[in-house]
Formats: sequence, structure tokens, C-alpha cells
Amino acid sequence: MEIRVLRYFLAIAREENMTRAAEQLHISQPSLSKEIKKLEEELGHELFTRTNKSMRLNDEGMLLRKRAEDILAMVDKTTDEFNRLNNITGGEIRIGCAESYLIKYLARSIKAFKQRYPNFVFHIFSADTEPVAERLDRGLLDLAVIVEPPNLSKYNYLTIPESDKWGLVMRRDSPLAQKKEIKFEDLYGIPLFCSEQSIKVDFPRWCGEDMDKLHFAGTFNLSYNGSVFVKEGLGYLLTFEHLINTSKESGLCFRPITPKLETNMYIIWKKYQVFSPIADLFVKQLREEY
Repeated sequence: MEIRVLRYFLAIAREENMTRAAEQLHISQPSLSKEIKKLEEELGHELFTRTNKSMRLNDEGMLLRKRAEDILAMVDKTTDEFNRLNNITGGEIRIGCAESYLIKYLARSIKAFKQRYPNFVFHIFSADTEPVAERLDRGLLDLAVIVEPPNLSKYNYLTIPESDKWGLVMRRDSPLAQKKEIKFEDLYGIPLFCSEQSIKVDFPRWCGEDMDKLHFAGTFNLSYNGSVFVKEGLGYLLTFEHLINTSKESGLCFRPITPKLETNMYIIWKKYQVFSPIADLFVKQLREEY
């Protein structure tokens, strides 16, 4: 399976048309068709559902698309690292980040780093800890910033100086908005939203065996999307402070929960990881800062 042919395959998957893909790739349509046929023969499966006007991925094609995107991302990352071995004025770093106001510390570190290496480019992938750690393990990320204790057998880590404080985001016309703090009993019987990760990791620390008394009506991995549902009157969002706009104009407000619940944040990378030159310099700066 050649890298070149995987790029051909992805072009057809995007265009859903052999002729348009061939034009985009600057090769002849018969040559492209022949390469894809060879790929299908090599894999022992057809990858497309073909009609007179289109080529759409079948189930086998969808599987290959996911794998091909990962493979090519790794190839491109590796190529970039080698291209920049003799040029440490810049380079690219890929960082996975959980959603948190404390990302401000990472932003400050990047700002200081760019002053020394102005050609440095960063790419941020945002998600919960599990998908971020998965991409880190597969080599698609250099670093990750997560909001649960790291696996010390797999990762080196640094701890962000502050912690995130949990609370409830609600409409300003909610009866609970009159309270300064939200107790566990206040949450009985109301529809709650938060991330699946938080239901598994954070709230069992807060309410222990009483978790089954809470009604989780939905989950979101991005708090902003959850806040839209709150604004539309679908429920209440459990999230970190400072993530949601709760100004008067927003129609929303935030109240901390009590007893208080806090979550620490960590910068992690794989043990024994071999970094690109620019990533190695950035990690050294992070170690000095934290």
C-alpha cells in the first residue's frame, strides 16, 4: 500500500467523483482508476459504491478513510520534522487540549516561545481527555493538556498552577439563580448536562454513592454547545467556571457548587518520546516554567 495511492483514495472520497479527483490530482482519469482498482485488489475489498455519476465510500471504504487520514497525518508530520532539522527558527507542534480556562497558561507559554522562534506554528486539537490521549498515544500529537490525573506508567507530566472550579450554568430566570452556591440537594430532579468524562471521573468524587440521585439528561464534550441548550430551556450545565459567557446580556449565570469541587490540569507527553527539534525546545521551556 503506497502513500501516493492513499492520497489518491482520499481525493476520490472527498470529491465522490473519479473525473474531478483526477483533475485535482493532475493525473489522467484512466490512470487514477487503475491505481484504485489495484488498491482494492490488494485489500481484497471494494471501497466504493459506484454509479454512473458518483463514487461513494462503502463500509470498507469508510474504515480505510479513517486509517488513511491517520497514516498521512503521521507521514506529513514526520516529513515536516525532517525538513526542519537544520532550521530551528520554527517548526510545527501539535497539542491536544481539554476545554478549560486554564489553557491561558499554555497560551502564555506559546506567546513567549514565539518571541524566540517566530516561525513556530502550533495546531490545537480540542476534546475530552480520552480522545486527546488516544491521539497522543498514536503519535498524532506531541503534547496534551488534560484534566484528570495522568497515567504515570505512560506519561511524563507537568502540573498547571491553578485548578478549575466546578459550578452550575443556568438561565438568569431560574429559581436557582437566586442562590449564591448550589448544594447537592438543589440538583434533585432537574435535567443536568455535562461531559461523559465528568460523570465517570469528577462527580463521583463530589457526591459518591448518591450519584444515582442526579438526572443527567444529556452530555456534551464542549461546554459552549451545552450552554446553548441551557439558554433554550432544556436544562442546567455542570461545567468549569469562566468557560461560558455569563454576562447580563447572555441571559445566563454561573453559581459554584458546594462543597466545592476542583479539577487539576496537566501537560503530558509520552515517556521516552523522541521530539522534533522545535518540540524538544518547547518542552524544555515548559519544564522551566512549571
